[in-house]
Amino acid sequence: MSRNHRLLVKNAKQVVLICNNGEKYLTKNGMTNLSVIENGSVVIGSDGLIKAVGPAETIRAQFSEASFDAVIDAAGMCVLPGLVDAHTHPVWAGDRVHEFAMKLAGATYMELHRAGGGIHHTVEHTRTAAAADLLASLRSRLQRMQRAGTTLVECKSGYGLELHTELKMLEVIDEARRSLPISISSTYCGAHAVPRGRTAAEATEDILRVQLPRLKELMSAGTLQVHNIDVFCERGVFDLQSTRTILQAGKELGLNINFHGDELHPMNSAEMGAELGALAISHLEEVTDEGIAAMAKAKTAAVLLPTTAYILRLPQPRARDMLDAGVIVALGSDFNPNAYCCSMPVVMHLACVNMRMSMTEALAAATVNAAFALGRSDTHGSLEVGKHGDLLILNAPRWEHLIYQLGGHQEVIRYVVIRGNVVYDNDKTLDL
Repeated sequence: MSRNHRLLVKNAKQVVLICNNGEKYLTKNGMTNLSVIENGSVVIGSDGLIKAVGPAETIRAQFSEASFDAVIDAAGMCVLPGLVDAHTHPVWAGDRVHEFAMKLAGATYMELHRAGGGIHHTVEHTRTAAAADLLASLRSRLQRMQRAGTTLVECKSGYGLELHTELKMLEVIDEARRSLPISISSTYCGAHAVPRGRTAAEATEDILRVQLPRLKELMSAGTLQVHNIDVFCERGVFDLQSTRTILQAGKELGLNINFHGDELHPMNSAEMGAELGALAISHLEEVTDEGIAAMAKAKTAAVLLPTTAYILRLPQPRARDMLDAGVIVALGSDFNPNAYCCSMPVVMHLACVNMRMSMTEALAAATVNAAFALGRSDTHGSLEVGKHGDLLILNAPRWEHLIYQLGGHQEVIRYVVIRGNVVYDNDKTLDL
């Protein structure tokens, strides 16, 4: 055993492991009985991976001869895994604050979309934006997420709808992945909307014949990393057959299927996704009973987005029905110009209040299950030996304060740690 380690976090009042038997995800009772150590410590090695986690006395004895680059005495504090945001659209130019006012006055999402607003408004601005400007705004947004406790985030393209801008967005995401400590799962979402002046059939053909072949070339050459493929399967956007064709083509490229389904209308997206072996399906506000059963059987994760239902005044996703059926339930912020939320603690709070999840279910959904939805639960989502040393340290006597204090996470999160390095040191926390 090496005697030189990167970080020791010692004497924490609570260490929330989430799970401790190598589980890739949690369902049903597993989400209500999280693994918690009272008075615990965590050791992160020089490679950034967790070397030990356990009772403080045990760790003290086991590492009595070891040296550490840094030591944090977490007495009276709580340690949690870094949060995972399983669904975001963080690369764009041109805000839509004016549309928020329109929605408050009664305009629906699809009304704005058909009038040339919504995604189309953002596409116009993103197409003309310089890559350097997109990168600067992305870095700022990711740093805000990081300060709110997110250490792994999914980032989509999708505001280009043609090859040049989609690649520009994916390259910006790739540069952020290389230059920031936060871990990123990159998603190609060229089928986010049908471009103006084209039919859905023409847009599908362009994705299959132009965009995906170029993506394959860049991925094969090792010049671009992309992990997932996404399609907005919705009435008036991409129908079930177009969605199936695009997702299957992406799967053949080695991409995980992780797509928008059953948001505004019941499209039978969940049933189709389960049949295709989708890793995850997002939204699901209008999922059917049959879709829920199919996802549970296929072990396809449901990425629920309570911010979207809240902002658009949609019916809430049926989290309780999914949980009772044994679906792997994950959470995401859906950060985008339409739902501007960088904070997974706020997402968890909304999930508890509006979707009737318990706090333990919400935390599991924002850690190991969200990591599973991105194909990363072998490295992220719990505090277990061999996983990335990503964690939060809360200035609170119980971990639940992260969810309980709506909008108060800025004063609760004391440290954010990624791979054993403190990336956020907040000396503005307040004692309870």
